[in-house]
Amino acid sequence: MEVKIGVQFATRELVLESAQTPEQVAKAFADALKADLGVLSLEDDKGRRILVPADKLAYIEIAEGESRRVGFGSL
Repeated sequence: MEVKIGVQFATRELVLESAQTPEQVAKAFADALKADLGVLSLEDDKGRRILVPADKLAYIEIAEGESRRVGFGSL
């Protein structure tokens, strides 16, 4: 699934593909916001860990990954 993270005062959003479920990502986001000096910690599908301070989070968008079509014809 695709996760987009908006960070305050950053011109670009962070985009990652994750094997985590939408519920796991939403729980990690909520837990980071609840904690004093919380940090959102997510892992992408390549095993890299992304850490964002909770006080700098603007938004998070959780979407199912799209299958990419190959070829010239439309189905």
